[in-house]
Amino acid sequence: MFGLTLAQMRRSLGRLTAAGIAIVIGTAFVAATLLAGEVLKRSSYDSVAASFADAALIVRPTSDPDAAGYGSPLTQGDLTTIRLTDGVRAADPVASTYVVLGQGGKSVYQTVIGVGSDPSLQPLAVTEGALPSSPDEIALPADVVARLGTTVGGTVTQTVTVVVPGAGSEDEWEWEETKVTLVVTGLVDDPNGAFSMTGGAGLLTDDAIQTRISFDFGGDVQFREATVALEDGADVESVRADLESTIGQLGFTVLTKDEAAAASVTALTNDEDVFTMTILAFAAIALLVAALVIANTFQVIVAQRTRTLALLRCVGASKRQLRSSVLLEASLLGVIASAIGFALGALLVQITVLALQRVDLDIPIPRSITITVASVVWPLAVGTLVTVLASLVPARAATRVAPLAALRPAELDGLSKSSSKVRLIFSLLLVVGGGALMAIGLGLSASSSVEFGLMTAMLGGAASFVGVLLGAVFWVPKIVAGIARLLSRFGASAQLAAANTVRNPRRTAATSTALLIGVTLVAMMSVGAATARNSLATTLDEQYPFDVAIDAGVISSAPDDGTDPATGLTPALIEDLSKVSGVAAMAQLSGTNVTVTWPDDSTSQDVVVNAVDPAAAAAAVNPDGLFDGLDDQTVVVGLFVASAYHLDSGSTLQLAGVDGTVTVNVVVANIGSDNIIATPAVGRELDGAAVVNGVWLKITDPSDASAIVADIRDTMSQTPAALTGAAMERAAMQQVIDTILAVIIGLLGIAVVIALIGVANTLSLSVLERRRESATLRAIGLSRRQLRTTLAIEGTLIAGVGAVLGVLLGLVYGWIGSTVVLGSFAGVRLTVPWRDLVLVVAIAIAAGLLASVLPARSAARTSPVEALAVE
Repeated sequence: MFGLTLAQMRRSLGRLTAAGIAIVIGTAFVAATLLAGEVLKRSSYDSVAASFADAALIVRPTSDPDAAGYGSPLTQGDLTTIRLTDGVRAADPVASTYVVLGQGGKSVYQTVIGVGSDPSLQPLAVTEGALPSSPDEIALPADVVARLGTTVGGTVTQTVTVVVPGAGSEDEWEWEETKVTLVVTGLVDDPNGAFSMTGGAGLLTDDAIQTRISFDFGGDVQFREATVALEDGADVESVRADLESTIGQLGFTVLTKDEAAAASVTALTNDEDVFTMTILAFAAIALLVAALVIANTFQVIVAQRTRTLALLRCVGASKRQLRSSVLLEASLLGVIASAIGFALGALLVQITVLALQRVDLDIPIPRSITITVASVVWPLAVGTLVTVLASLVPARAATRVAPLAALRPAELDGLSKSSSKVRLIFSLLLVVGGGALMAIGLGLSASSSVEFGLMTAMLGGAASFVGVLLGAVFWVPKIVAGIARLLSRFGASAQLAAANTVRNPRRTAATSTALLIGVTLVAMMSVGAATARNSLATTLDEQYPFDVAIDAGVISSAPDDGTDPATGLTPALIEDLSKVSGVAAMAQLSGTNVTVTWPDDSTSQDVVVNAVDPAAAAAAVNPDGLFDGLDDQTVVVGLFVASAYHLDSGSTLQLAGVDGTVTVNVVVANIGSDNIIATPAVGRELDGAAVVNGVWLKITDPSDASAIVADIRDTMSQTPAALTGAAMERAAMQQVIDTILAVIIGLLGIAVVIALIGVANTLSLSVLERRRESATLRAIGLSRRQLRTTLAIEGTLIAGVGAVLGVLLGLVYGWIGSTVVLGSFAGVRLTVPWRDLVLVVAIAIAAGLLASVLPARSAARTSPVEALAVE
């Protein structure tokens, strides 16, 4: 039978090609995911290992909670113990902190580490100049030096903020800020990406690092781990054993560099490869769609071979042999296609790696992929298994027909009554049960647990979707035929297309369902992302009613210490801000510190009051009516302040400033600030010397927020001020959502491509199946153009119905998913991205039309006499 199977495959090579392409794409997806996961693991490992430089051993706290000294950090005394161990040449702490550096009105937050005692333990390399040798020196990355506008030999200013005892009493503490001038001694590079996540690192002396850490955390200087360099000729395991016997007794473990890097990567990922598992979920979707295409292909292939199989039965072949022949054919197809898919996936990942090598990502990217046994075996096994499983039903069908009955021409059977009843019952149970679970999930997420509600809703969604797919054989052909009948008035071609779609409901349903799966998931993610974006934007507007807020951090009052008054934001700067392209409205705020007497007669000092013109404020914020109650006798306070001091609208406050005291009424509103908002008249009574220290800006186009905010930042580049507001939050949120959505839709697009291959495959096989029928129609007057039109209508209907139904299901699942996930912290408003969904449907319909071109051409070119001949 092996020779016969090969002969059958050669005869059906064209028919098997589309199924092979489907499995190639699916297994390439799996292979690429596994190989890309290995690349990410290696990159993570190399990045962690890079921080250890050329250390032989790493000492860190033990991860065993039952060990003595568990949780103890390394101290200077522990480092001394390590350094005194035989065979140890040097030992340095792995410690980093950050410093605030400024120069010429510009500032940066810079990660810094110590120079260390041994060059082999230093992950950074000096590219110009020298290492710092005193606490007033620093070496920095080249881009940081350029950003600050200095050079090697130049200086930068370090801002050091520490907590010191207050002047009033020993229980009071104050922040004290000092400026330290540092000389830039050299430029450093991070050749192996040890600090890629922080944008590089600078170097200070070890003493300076320890001083900085003591400022940050107080008390003795402590470290999370230490790197150890060995003397030449020292045995790693011997030194490790000696360290275990000393430092190991104090709650520390000694690891090799490789072991420490592997343990760190495991800790970062929680021993789970989330990336690989997530992408493999999409690969599973692609393989599911491929399985539908393969099953459909083998069903029609077996039907086309009915006469051949019957002849084989007549000459002595058993049912088992025929079934084995079909399964062998599927196995060979699966192995060959999976091998090609693996090669394709490996090639794509290698090309990607080579491309990333040319991009300055500041992370270590391996030069080549690592092919493991698992990365080879899994794609081959999964691809072959899916192909074989998809062919089981067709293989069983190959043995059902009696030999003599099969020798006469016959049409393909539809659904049997018994099987259709069972399928219908299971379909209804899954849809109803899944819908109930989704309803329960909605209730749980709103009342108790979002996580449990999400799990319940996901289970219900999966069950209902399986029910929809299971019942597709009943309703998809009827919908397709119904639409075709509406088009039947346009001619005989539409009538024939309508009849053809219901002749084999299994095939029509399988073909349309393959596309429905991909489109449903694409629509679900699009609707979910659009709903999330809109709902979160509404929540951001409530939390940050202004698009952009600039706070110079200057609270001006008449100084009594002989210093000059603070200038705040200058009129020239405010004018420049108003001219920034994209700024629609501006409200200026002047701020002062006051003492507040609350309704319960308690007082609070240094409470900030911002004075703003009510009309300007109303124009500069997003919510309507937010400052309707603001006047010269009334101030507006935020929800947090109102809750903390038991205020409500109508309460009264006494505000005491440097120039006077006023009593005002209160209006409570969600202003997104803890400051008290007053009118300019109230502000002048409190502090006549207050200057403008902040502005609220409203932008014209929220979708262009990133560019507008960038222009605002450029305008503010010489002024130290904080920028906040919904525009930046929304821009960041939209970028994250759009990026994730693009990746997900790209991955789901692979499933859609496979489904469209299935549409073309089904139409091709349908042409072969109906050769005699098409020939008869041609013989009685049907033109080639009408035959091509019939197949074009059929392909368009199958693809269009699958796409439209997929969009409708995606709307439902996307809305339910968004409500479950976002309902607890945002008002969910269903947002339908009509443009995207219409585009998906249009692409599917166009693809269905294109898929009919080659099959229609083949059918039209076949001679009626040739097609009517009986094999």
